[in-house]
Amino acid sequence: MTMLAAEAITDAGTGQLVLAAVLGIVVVVLLIAWAKWHPFLALIMGSAALGLVAGASPGATIDSFTAGLGSTVGNVGLLIALGSMIGALLAESGGADGIVNRIVNSVTGSALPWAMAGVAALIGLPLFFEVGVVLLVPIVLLVARRTDIGLLRIGIPALAGLSVLHGLVPPHPGPLVAIANLNADLGLTLLFGLICAIPTVIIAGPVFGNWIAKRVHVPVPALVGAAAGPAGGQDFVDRDDVANPATGEPAELVDKQLPAGRRNPGFAAAVLTVLVPIVLMLARAVAELTLTEGNSVRGFFEVLGEPVVALLLGLLLAMWTLGRRAGFDREQTSAVIGGSLPPIAGILLIVAAGGGFKQVLVDAGVGNVVADAAKDANINALVLGFLVAVGIRLATGSATVATITAAGIVAPLATTLDKPTVALLALAIGAGSLFFSHVNDAGFWLVKEYFGMTVGQTIKTWSVMETIISVVGFACVMVLSVFV
Repeated sequence: MTMLAAEAITDAGTGQLVLAAVLGIVVVVLLIAWAKWHPFLALIMGSAALGLVAGASPGATIDSFTAGLGSTVGNVGLLIALGSMIGALLAESGGADGIVNRIVNSVTGSALPWAMAGVAALIGLPLFFEVGVVLLVPIVLLVARRTDIGLLRIGIPALAGLSVLHGLVPPHPGPLVAIANLNADLGLTLLFGLICAIPTVIIAGPVFGNWIAKRVHVPVPALVGAAAGPAGGQDFVDRDDVANPATGEPAELVDKQLPAGRRNPGFAAAVLTVLVPIVLMLARAVAELTLTEGNSVRGFFEVLGEPVVALLLGLLLAMWTLGRRAGFDREQTSAVIGGSLPPIAGILLIVAAGGGFKQVLVDAGVGNVVADAAKDANINALVLGFLVAVGIRLATGSATVATITAAGIVAPLATTLDKPTVALLALAIGAGSLFFSHVNDAGFWLVKEYFGMTVGQTIKTWSVMETIISVVGFACVMVLSVFV
């Protein structure tokens, strides 16, 4: 994935470029946070303001924006679409529910929060955050009802597992955008992201969940009938006769009767399908680090580990392990895959418009101004990327907008860094984009409503958890930077 290289579209001075960047970002922030515009339109208007204030002609601004938009769709859009298709098959077949069922029923007591964090991280690899929440919340509520562990001790680890993967690990949109804009190596970013994800999930999940549950008491919302995932896969039902009335032991999650001709694809098949693309991309990174150029084994893994190839192979595998094994015929499998695309149209448009905004920043020369200022002030590139992402995240509430804008601003710095450091810069930006989710973030309201919390309780739990993820994730990035 390469960032477009283009001649400057303006010869404005440093002061004018800084003013243009600030005004462009302010326009985006105000239109999203105050006027409640869709981020896609806000980014278009922000790009226009940026180009015109910088002194670029309208035609040059439009050309720069459309070039960035097209490049981003070509680099990132295909990966998002393939990931969404795998996620849809995982949800529709009941594979995601099967993973949850197996792991949660295998542990009890104090181990449950850790199990929820693990299962959330696992199914969060191919699923968007919102889909993961909808799949997991019914399970969280049911487990919380059947045990005395408490809602937050189970719910916070599940949310942490999903959020960490969403912000730090490709093929989620945020990390992919940062990788594309910075021309980072996806395999290395994936490897470092997984390394950082482990301690981050532990601290923000079970550790923080146990601590906050003692201070914020949230009753478990009532379940009405069966709690099912959005895709109508394997349902989990609340049945009093499942629990052992003599011992009071936690009830197991039980399978609802599947429709005629349908069957559960199986735990092993679902896990294998989720992990295959990840393993292929990691294998490519390992091969590039350990084998010499021209080595045939390295060449083999470079092809298989190419993100598009890895995800395509994962999708082809999912069509059999999840679709065929679940009892879908070819038309049903095609319908599931096709049905996964409309819900991500908004995400693709935001990401594409963000790529256009980034390209106007780059072509106007704003990134070079920031890079020069950072060199003069001796600001670490990782710290700069993190702080810029934090600022945009707090202002807009959008992790994707924060990632896009920060990556565009610090992109010129990436050209002066080695490959491992560029990968860490992408992760630093991703960590900053998760900082303190509050009332201008759709995820804030999603969690609030699902868990039946007040705004104050949501800030004390969800918002603080997101901040812990951001800070711990960035701290891990800085530690890794010492060794790579």
